[in-house]
Formats: sequence, structure tokens, C-alpha cells
Amino acid sequence: MISHIDIRDFALIHRLSLDFYQGFHVITGETGAGKSILIEAVSLALGSRADTSFVRTGCEKAVIELTADTENPEIIALLRENGIETAQPMVFTREIFASGKSVCRINGTMVSVTFLNTLCRKLADIHGQYDHQSLLNPERHMDLLDRYGEGMIGEEKARTAELFRAYIKTKRELSELRKNAAERERQRDFMQFEWQEIDGAALSEGEDEELESRLLVLQNGERIYESLSRAYELFSEGETPCVDMLGRGLACLREAESFSADAAAISRDVESSYYALKDAASEIRRLRDDMTFSQEELDQTQERLDVINRLKRKYGGSLEEVFAYKERLERDLELTESSEALQKELAGTLKKYKEGLLASSRRLSDLRKEAAKRIEERVNAELEELNFKDAEFRVHFGQKEGEIVLTEHGMDQIEFLIRSNKGETLKPLAKVASGGEISRIMLALKTAIGDCDRIPTLIFDEIDTGISGIAASVVGRKLRSIAENHQVICITHLAQIAAFGAHHYRIEKNEEKERTATTVTLLDKEETVREIARLLGGMNITETTLESARELLSFSEK
Repeated sequence: MISHIDIRDFALIHRLSLDFYQGFHVITGETGAGKSILIEAVSLALGSRADTSFVRTGCEKAVIELTADTENPEIIALLRENGIETAQPMVFTREIFASGKSVCRINGTMVSVTFLNTLCRKLADIHGQYDHQSLLNPERHMDLLDRYGEGMIGEEKARTAELFRAYIKTKRELSELRKNAAERERQRDFMQFEWQEIDGAALSEGEDEELESRLLVLQNGERIYESLSRAYELFSEGETPCVDMLGRGLACLREAESFSADAAAISRDVESSYYALKDAASEIRRLRDDMTFSQEELDQTQERLDVINRLKRKYGGSLEEVFAYKERLERDLELTESSEALQKELAGTLKKYKEGLLASSRRLSDLRKEAAKRIEERVNAELEELNFKDAEFRVHFGQKEGEIVLTEHGMDQIEFLIRSNKGETLKPLAKVASGGEISRIMLALKTAIGDCDRIPTLIFDEIDTGISGIAASVVGRKLRSIAENHQVICITHLAQIAAFGAHHYRIEKNEEKERTATTVTLLDKEETVREIARLLGGMNITETTLESARELLSFSEK
């Protein structure tokens, strides 16, 4: 709900700071005092269109700061989605510059007027001549009807939404499969060729590395043979082979073993080296003798590597990527083969979902029509009490058989229609011309719908246009009833309505330093009596009008 508003240099308002509370607020004052200016300021703070004429003459800008508390999860989600602080209370700031510029902020973050308007439509409804009347938006009518009949509608509505999601998911899968199947069919021969090319190469894991190592040996065989031969000759052949020299040295050390422990230790180390060198020489000779210089093997190895490298370049850069590409080809080819059967299966599933969705949507529509009859009876009864003797309210179901468009909400297109006078045709709520009529029609709807409407703050302007006496008392009582679950703010000229207010504000126009300024005062109990008396008898307040005011206030408390 709205808890505070601060207005600076807006029209006739120089400085105004005002608190609001839970319950029914009434604002009264003389004609021309600026009652509608206050509602205009609230409307601007909530995102209505700005006009430079609102800036007080001689001032650079007008500033309106509105504070509100809300637990509405839709509002919190919108703030988070747009990176705006969700701290409570929320502060809405609107600056209108005389130059034509307009700035909107929510909790200090600058936002567009469109976003501000969208968000604040979930916070407050302003009924009168302003653009914050959510009930005039046909997009909300289905939701309100469903909430009104939630007890019998909710389960079927949830089933319809679930079937719609399954239907759309299956439809998307079938469409994707058909599109991909057509593409795969065009690519089948090419995919088959690529698979056969890879499969025919009979590749093995790590084969490229093994072949590259073998090729290196084959390409350098002569140099390897010569190097091994020279090494073997130095170790085991020639005039002074290393193995023989080491053997003779070992024999000398063994002669000294029995006389010196140190010599014995050295002898053991040399003995180990001797046998290791002898084994190495034998291995070198084996390698040398096993060396072959087959040009045919060299050519075959080179050709095999060429095949592997070409496949690597073509299918991914490594053997692992080539194997992975082959697996993808196999899957795609398998899908191509099984696509027709899968399409047939999905088409059958889609048909079942559509039949189920259509049946559920029809059941949902029937339930809505039952709820519509009840809400029509309620609203029409409320309209009659509000002095609309020839008015008629109807819930219009716009979709015809044969033109069914299924959505997650079913098959219905719903709009609230009204005619306020005999002989007129039923028209959308937004086409009702009179601000006073709109306000009272909205009051009837709000009374009938009750807690189904989750917007916390309701503001009524011009609601008393064209009514008086008993009808005004009925309006006042209904506003107080709505205020039990909503915050209600109402501008009125009638004592019969003002008497029902829990919080009474008087708006006045005064002269300040040779300029006109509008002020607003929250009245205490005695001041309220005098203001009600003024509404009853004009500026000439007598004891009789004061007593009448007390009686009216006493009557409204019953």
C-alpha cells in the first residue's frame, strides 16, 4: 500500500508531505481547491504521462516522491529481473522539468516510464479520468474471472496448462525431427561415403604415433647402423676394447681385495659396471644385426601415414576426433533410418495431446461460463444498488467454434462488457465515457470480485458525479467494505460518502506571499465533524448542520 507522498512545486502545490494508512481515506475540499491535483500527482508517480504544465510557475522542476510497501511476488520478481533494489519500503520518484525532460526512479535506480507504469499497475488502481485503471485492460479479465471461480476452475486450468506445455513440446520435437530428417536425407549419401572412408582405413588407437616413430627409424637406418657398429667396436672389438680393458682392471682390483677393504668396495662397483657394459655391448650388437633397410617398408609406412594425416585434416585434427566424427555419422545415419517411424510415433502422441487439450479447454470454458453467470449476477446487483437502474454487465466469450486458438489458458478470449443506459449496446469497459460512471462501475466490480483482485491500493475520483442521497450512502458503505481488505483513497464532494472515511483529509487553496498554494490537512475527530457539516450546509456552518454531521457520522459507523 501507499504509505507516504512528498510533492514539491507541482501545479498549485508548493510543498506537501502526506502520510497514508490502511483503510478508507476521504479527501474533501471546496471546488477548485486542487483535489484532483493530488490524485494527478499520485498518478504521475505511478507512471502516467507527464506534462510540463504541471511544473509550478517559475520553478525549474516538479518532484513527486511516493513511498509504498508491497509483498506482491510479481513486483519483487520484476525488480530483480531488472537489477533494481527490492528493499522495503519502495520509493518511486518522478521529476518533471520545465524544459520537457522527465525522470523516473525506483529505489534510486533510473527506469523508463513504461517500466514504471507496468510495475505500478500491480500496486494501485486509479479510477476516474486517469490511466491506471487495471480493470479496463481486457488482458486482466480472464485472470479475474478465474480467481473468482478458482474453487471449481483451478484444477481444470492447471490440467489445461500442463497439456498445452506437453502439446507444444511434442509439436516442437516433431517439427525439429522433420526439419532435421529432410536435411539428413539430403546428406545421407555423403554421410555414408564419409563413414565408409573412415571405416575402410581400419584405424587403430595410437597408430599414427607408432608409425611416425617407425618412419623416423627407417629414414635414418644407415646412420643408426653405423653408430651402433662404432659403439660395439669400441666396447668389444678392436685393439683395446673397453670390455676387455675393464675386465683386466677388475682382475687387478681382485688381487688387492684380501689386503684392503677399500679396494674390495671399489672392486664390487667395477664388477657391476663390467657386467652392465658387457650386457650393453651384446644388446648393441643385437640391434645392429637386426637392422634392415627395406625401401618397401619405408614406402608403405609413409603411405599409411599420408592416409591417416589426410583423415585427421579432414575430420578433426587428431585420431580421437576422427573416431568421434565416425560415431556422430553412425548416429545420424541411424536416425535417418529410424526417422520415419519416430515421426509417426510423435505425430500420434501430438494428436492425443491436442485432443486432450481441446477437451480440457472445453471443460474449462464451461466452468468459466458458470462462474461468469455468478459474477454477472453479483455485479448487476451491485450496479443497481449504485443507482444504475438500467445498467447491464456481461462477461463476453469472444471465440467461436471453428476459430479455436488453443493456449495455456484454454480456448477462451474474455472481455467484460457494460451498458449503463437502456437502449445502448454492450460496450467494453474502456468505452464508458463518464469518469463518474467508470468509477462507480469499477466500485461495483471491486465489490463483487472482492479479494480476487490483488491490487492493494484503490483510488477513486469523480465517483460521486450524478448521485446523491441514498445512492451516495450506498457508495460510501461499499467503499468502506472494500477498505477492509484494501487501502482506499477517495475524493468526494458528498457528506454521505465522506462520513464513512476512517481517515479524513481537507484540501484547501490559500494565498502565500502573493501566490496561490494548495495544502492538505489530516483532520481530527472534531475537525471531521465541521468538514462534514460544511459539505452538508456550505460555508455557513450552524449548530443544526453540526448536529446533522454528527448524526451522519454516527449512522456510518453502524
